[in-house]
Amino acid sequence: MSSSQRKPLLLDFEKPLSDLETRINQIRELAEENNVDVSDQIRQLEARAVQLRQEIFRGLSPYQRLQVARHPRRPSMLDYIQAITDEWIEVHGDRCGSDDPALVAGIARLAGQPVVMLGHQKGRDTKDNVARNFGMASPGGYRKALRLMEHAHRFGMPIFTFIDTPGAWPGIEAEEMGQGEAIAHNLREMFSLDVPIICTVIGEGGSGGALGIGVADRLLMFEHSVYYVASPEACASILWKDATKAIQAAEAMKIAAVDLKNLGILDEVLPEPIGGAHSDPLAAAATLKKAFLLSLQELSKLTARQRRDLRYQKFRNMGVFTEVSV
Repeated sequence: MSSSQRKPLLLDFEKPLSDLETRINQIRELAEENNVDVSDQIRQLEARAVQLRQEIFRGLSPYQRLQVARHPRRPSMLDYIQAITDEWIEVHGDRCGSDDPALVAGIARLAGQPVVMLGHQKGRDTKDNVARNFGMASPGGYRKALRLMEHAHRFGMPIFTFIDTPGAWPGIEAEEMGQGEAIAHNLREMFSLDVPIICTVIGEGGSGGALGIGVADRLLMFEHSVYYVASPEACASILWKDATKAIQAAEAMKIAAVDLKNLGILDEVLPEPIGGAHSDPLAAAATLKKAFLLSLQELSKLTARQRRDLRYQKFRNMGVFTEVSV
C-alpha cells in the first residue's frame, strides 16, 4: 500500500480535526452524487480545518508533544539522510564483534562536503522495531558510533548525530557487555574531538542513551521532540508509584523543546510543519538541512581549540544555580 493510501494514524487530541475532515468528505461525496454546488461551504470548512489544526498543534502540552515524538510515522534518521544528503555509505561493526542495527552510522556527502552521520534508528512496524530493538542501542552501537567519530576526527570531517531513542538498551546482557562504560567513554571522547559536532533530537531523547551521541557544539531539536532524563511514565512510577500520572510528570520535567531552550540546554528549536514532521517529511528535512549548513558554516569559522573550549563550557554551564538568602 502506498503512503498516500495508508489510513492516517490519529492521536487522541486530533479527533476533533478528524471529525471535521470526515464531515468535509461526506459533504463533498453527497454533492457529487446529487450534482449540487457546495464549493463555498467546503471552502469554509476547509479553512476551519486548517485553523483548527494550527490551534491544536500550537497549544500542545508536553505529554502531547511526547505522543507526537513517538508517532510511528515520524521521519527517522535514515529518512532524513535520504532526503538531505548527496551520497550515503553505511558502515557496519564496532570492530569488537558486533553490529548494532539500533544505531546506524556512515559517511555521507552534504552539499558536496564529506561528513560523518550517525544516530538511533527505530522501526516502522512491530517486526522492524524488534529488529532495531526499538531504537535502544547496545554497547556495540555506541562503540560503532565512536569508531566513526574517531574516523571523522582523523580526516577532518564534521559529525552530525540524530537522537531518537527512549534510552539505551537496559537488558542484563547489555550491562554484561559494558553499557555504562561504552556511554561514558563516548562522553569523554566527544569532548576531545577537533571537528564540528552538530546533534539533533528528531524524536525522543532518552537519558544516557541520547547523551552517548549527544555531546555537541550545537544541539538542535525539532519543536515536537522531547529530551528527558527518564520517560514521564518512569518518572511517575518512581515518584508516585503510579505510571498513569505521566501527564503530570511530563509537565514537571520540562521535556519540551521550548522549555529546554529557555533552560539553556538547546541552541535552536527547529519548526515543524503544522501537524508534525510526519505530516510533511520533506519540509521537515529541508528545515533540518538548512539548519545543518548554517550551523556548520558558523562552527567552521572557529579553530579546533575554540570549539573544544566552547563545547566544554557549554556543558559546564548546564544546571548552574544561584543561592539567595531568605
